[in-house]
Amino acid sequence: MRALVKTLLVICVLAAGSGLYWWQTQANTKSADAGSGKTAKADGKAEGKGKGKGSGRRGGAGGPISVRVVEVARQNMPVVIDVVGTVESEHTVAVRPQVVGVVEAVMFKEGDFVKEGQALFRVDPRPAQATVDQVRATVARDQAQLVQARAQEARLRPLMEKDYITRSEFDVAATQVKALEATAEASRASLEQAQVQLSYSLIKAPISGRTGGLAIKAGNLVTTGNGAPTLVIINRTQPILVSLGVPQRYLEEIRRYWNTPELKVQISPNPAAPVVAEGTLVFMDNTVNPTTVTITLKARVKNDKEELWPGQFVAARIVLKIEKDAVVLPESAVQPGQNGPFVYVVRDGKAAMQEVQVSRQIGNMVVIAKGLNGGEQAVTDAPPSLADNSPVVLRGAGAPEGGGQAGEAKGKGKGKGKPEEAGKEATETQVK
Repeated sequence: MRALVKTLLVICVLAAGSGLYWWQTQANTKSADAGSGKTAKADGKAEGKGKGKGSGRRGGAGGPISVRVVEVARQNMPVVIDVVGTVESEHTVAVRPQVVGVVEAVMFKEGDFVKEGQALFRVDPRPAQATVDQVRATVARDQAQLVQARAQEARLRPLMEKDYITRSEFDVAATQVKALEATAEASRASLEQAQVQLSYSLIKAPISGRTGGLAIKAGNLVTTGNGAPTLVIINRTQPILVSLGVPQRYLEEIRRYWNTPELKVQISPNPAAPVVAEGTLVFMDNTVNPTTVTITLKARVKNDKEELWPGQFVAARIVLKIEKDAVVLPESAVQPGQNGPFVYVVRDGKAAMQEVQVSRQIGNMVVIAKGLNGGEQAVTDAPPSLADNSPVVLRGAGAPEGGGQAGEAKGKGKGKGKPEEAGKEATETQVK
């Protein structure tokens, strides 16, 4: 009996599992059929929409290309040479001690601007002062002996004239006077030298300029001679020099315009920065460096505000002259070509390729030597699709940003994607 019950239970479980499997299989089949139908509809709609939009794009591609233009100008432009310069001090002094002694005081802060004659260091003056006092006493002694000798000579002179004494006795007295005069003179020179040595105890600035770092602090013993330390270095910064390494090919032009009123040098911290100082050329080396094929020039700059610092690398622009009525346009208007640079010029609503000869570039402006006369409408930032004889329309005059999207824009907005209508609307704003 129990075996029969177990057998029936197993049969029931197997039947329930088979029914559940069949139900799930039917449900998945219906879902797949429904998804296929939706996909087909979506594909149909997408195809329809794609055809409509594609028709609009093809219609827009035939219209004018939207471009920006700038008028080619005529203005005064400098003829320049751009080089890298190095700032250097016009006068540099290494301050060293001239007496042996201990540094008692440093009378400035390192990095300060000092004036000529300003006290910088004080070395212990007592040894030098003692020497001055000793020599001064020697001078006083010699002077007293000289006075006595002169008095003796004065007393013997009348006696010699009356033959009370011999001539040789008087000559001894006169010789003694001359010897003492020489001794007194030597003593006075020694005193002056001792006083000079005493003055060296107070070290003063030999020039006006900016001080560097201190090598000796108060309390250090300093010496003279070959072992004398450098106490501080002073660089003159007002005015200051800028050394320029100019390529040899510019030598003839520089010599031609040397000492002319228009020749000047403009200094900037870097090529993209504004001009911070202006100076004049004061030196040209007498030889060309064969290694770098450059010639060294130096410009003197006032540098009143100390914008320039010794050792600094700067961008230097040598202005040779000012060219009157030069043909100028932005750099973005000049395009590179196989036969050289060219510019797209708008004429009668179309872009015409015009070959040009570039003279030089100053900042973002290009000076044209040949090919343009001024007043032309030049295309800037020309799109890649622009070609010679392409119809164009001014950007910002009611035309879209991209000429090829005109048909699509109209198709989306009003349901019109006809290329002839898009071309007609664009032609109304065409450059004449």
